[in-house]
Amino acid sequence: MLSVGLTGGIGAGKSEVSRLLVECGAVLIDADRIAREVVAPGTPGLQAVVEAFGRDVLAEDGSLDRPRLGAIVFADPEKLAVLNSIVHPLVGARSRELQEAAAEDAVVVHDVPLLTENGLAPLYDVVVVVDASPETQRDRLVRLRGMTEGDARARMAAQATREKRLEIADIVIDNDVPLERLEERVREVWTDLTRRAHASGRK
Repeated sequence: MLSVGLTGGIGAGKSEVSRLLVECGAVLIDADRIAREVVAPGTPGLQAVVEAFGRDVLAEDGSLDRPRLGAIVFADPEKLAVLNSIVHPLVGARSRELQEAAAEDAVVVHDVPLLTENGLAPLYDVVVVVDASPETQRDRLVRLRGMTEGDARARMAAQATREKRLEIADIVIDNDVPLERLEERVREVWTDLTRRAHASGRK
């Protein structure tokens, strides 16, 4: 089994790359999706978030009001650290469960937005970074996700720098390219990952 950490700045196109890797045959463990699951209504995770931030972060139906919570934590590094201290251990535990359930010869791709920020690179056999210029990231956030220019800049500023992400990369996927070129690059990377998986299996 090969454990792959996949990361990239917000708006870099990591979701598209993870989708293409799944098409190639990867087992995907999506940290964002798990992060939503561990704070679903009725979970200890949601209870801990409410204790830390108050009932104002709940929507009318009792679920977490993610935009409201986001507005609180992304403007305040200390509050973001508190949220991370609640959610990350829960996400880590669930991710390990899912990896252990995968086949022995699987390439398991962990889609982890904050891999760089949280110093998680050593947990993976290979780290793949999806890279795009800050201008491309900003454009996608404003045009495709409907953020204001200010929101986009704030979200990007709350993450690690492009340089920090590239420092921990074993493999870089450039996503300042047309979709056809991205698909071609992902297939190249998949060939490399399966080769590494087979080599580690032989060991």
